[in-house]
This record gives sequence, C-alpha cells and structure tokens, in this order.
Amino acid sequence: MLDINTIRNDFPILKRKVHGKPLIYFDNGATSQTPQVVIDAIIDYYTNYNANIHRGVHTLSQEATDKYEEARIKIQKHFNAKHSYEIILTSGTTESVNIIASGFSSLLKKGDEVIVSALEHHSNIVPWQMMCEKVGASLKVIPMDEDGSLQIDVYNELLNDKTKLVFCNHVSNALGTINPIETIIDKAHKFGAYVLIDGAQACPHIKPDLQKLDVDFYVASAHKMCGPTGVGMLYGKKELLEMLPPYQGGGEMIETVTFEKTTYAGLPHKFEAGTPNICGGITFGVAIDYMNAIGFENIQNRENQLLEYATEKLLAIEGLKIYGTSTKTSVISFNIEGIHPYDIGSILDKLGIAVRTGHHCAQPIMDYYQIPGTVRASLSFYNTTEEIDIMVEAVTKAKMMLS
Repeated sequence: MLDINTIRNDFPILKRKVHGKPLIYFDNGATSQTPQVVIDAIIDYYTNYNANIHRGVHTLSQEATDKYEEARIKIQKHFNAKHSYEIILTSGTTESVNIIASGFSSLLKKGDEVIVSALEHHSNIVPWQMMCEKVGASLKVIPMDEDGSLQIDVYNELLNDKTKLVFCNHVSNALGTINPIETIIDKAHKFGAYVLIDGAQACPHIKPDLQKLDVDFYVASAHKMCGPTGVGMLYGKKELLEMLPPYQGGGEMIETVTFEKTTYAGLPHKFEAGTPNICGGITFGVAIDYMNAIGFENIQNRENQLLEYATEKLLAIEGLKIYGTSTKTSVISFNIEGIHPYDIGSILDKLGIAVRTGHHCAQPIMDYYQIPGTVRASLSFYNTTEEIDIMVEAVTKAKMMLS
C-alpha cells in the first residue's frame, strides 16, 4: 500500500489553490506534476554545475557531462535497452518521431506502404503523412471499434510485402486504451516491417521491456513521467539507428569537418546536434529514480483502483457516456448528452478541478464517434478518491447548470 499523504507531500503544487479552491489535478495525460526531488535537482544544476557538456576540460563541464551520461544509463536500464548509446535524448516524443520519419524519407520509395492506427496522437500521424507525400508511399490505417480497441483482424489484412513501417501508440492519450503492441510488433516483423511505438502515454503507468518487446523504435517524454518539459527519449536498435542519416547538422554530431567533406559521430551523438537540454536530461533520470522508488506495480495498482472508483461514480450520472471501455490505463474520456465538453471543463476549472477538453490532438478518434471532443480526466497515483468525489459532484452541478 502506498502512503498517499507522504507521496502528495512530494508535490508542492498540490498545495496551491485555484479560484479559491484546493487544486484537483486531473490532467496528467497532458503533463504530470513534478516532485520536489526533481525541482531540487533542477535548482542544483543551475546553482552548482551549469556548463556545456562533452566539450570542456574544466571541472563544471566534466561534472555536467558525467551527470548527463549517468542519466542516459538510468534511462537505458529503466527501459532495458541493450546499449546506452541506443538511447537518443531529444526534446520529447514529437521530435523523436520526426527524427525517424525524416530518416526514412531518404530510404523509402514510391509504392511502399506504412501503417498507423486509428488511435494515434497527431504527432504520430502528421510526420508520416509528410513522409508519404515526400516519397510517394501509401498510408494505411488500422481501424478502431466502438469500445476503443483496434481491429487486429483488419491489421492482418493490411500487412503485406510492401509494408515497410508500422506505427502505433502503446496507450491512447484520448481514451486510455492499452494496445496489443506485442502482437502488432510480431506480426509486422513477419513481413520484414519496422515498428515504432509511441510510449508517451504508457510510460507513466507501465514499465516496458524494450528487449523483450523486440521493438525497433520506442519514444517517450519526461514531462509525463514526473520529469521536466522539453526532454524525451528515442530508443532505436543499434543497426537501425546506424542505417538512418542524421536528422540535423551542427556541433556535437560530427567526427571531422572540412569544406570538402564532413564525417559524422557515432551513436548517440549522431542524432544529438547542438547543445542539448542538459538540465532536462539529468533531471529526467532523477524523475525515473523517483518513480522506480515508488514502484511501477504499486503505481499500476493504485491507478487501477482510482480508475474503477471514478468510472463507477461518473456512470451514476444520468446522460453521461464514457468513450473507450476496453482494457486501459487511468483515463476517463466522457461527455454528457446535449452539453459541450468545453462548457463542463470551464465550470470544473472555476471549482479548482483541472481536466482537459477538446479532441486531445486525436481528432480522428472524435470524428469516429461524431463528437466535437470529450472531457478527459486522466488520473495519477498521487490523486485520491476524495478528489474524485469532488469532481463527480462538480460534474453533477455543471450538468444542472447547463441542461
């Protein structure tokens, strides 16, 4: 059992008030809150050893470099990558996806096919559309069912010898659906296709084993894992990262430069041009330490309890519909009949409750359900049943006001 009071004390923002009400933060799918230990690490970096890395012989540069590379190893071990240099530190999931899309733009040809799922975030749709337009490849879509699950039987039919790449999120940000990525990866590999899994929404709840999954690429963001914004990771198998061309040119990613020819550095530096988010990388590692100290089994158990409790309470409200009812993480995406989600979200905000409203950067999902968007309450291990009770009361009040 988690000591929830001790855990909540780790997050200073949970003590603030919004519109005179205690903050209830249910927008963890957009970004999680930051524990004091990560905040302290940020302050420590800028106070004591702020310097550029990999370039200086002076003490501060060496200290910063050591801390940065230690964080890379923490990330490698957390995700069970085979080598630390298979972890590329990026600005976040979006950049990680774009690095791979850019690389394959020079390797695919007209007539090739790529597959995405109907549950994708825009960040795992738009880069592939751009890539397909550039090379003349075709984009195929795995359709979804009413319960928010993917139609794997149709996926089987889409796969063929022309399939080169498959892209799927581990967990849907809009619905919380946990996708069967093991099956998706295995089936793609039988046709020689590479697979990228968007793990941004999964990693706060699930600890993926990348070697066991045998996934080719996996991407994630720190800010959804109790870490800072502006930093994330791209995992790729060594041989695939070496096959892809650099994403950007500049300092750090080079081996030699002359006006006649430039040669590129090895992994991971080949994909890390310029000065990185040094503090972000270091404190990403601190955030991973924090979550592992709590334990992902404990986190999952706690969040599953909250999900079951909130689902039961919300469904007791007449006219309320939850979208996405298959196996999922702690996300509840709902509407009340005849009421726009934005109006509900605005009233909840006045009562100190932070939820997300809209299409959640997953407009094709909303188009499938023929709705403008949803109210999304995304829960974390530091939330409580008491907060859920307040939200349910607030939703009931909003319904009365808006009906």
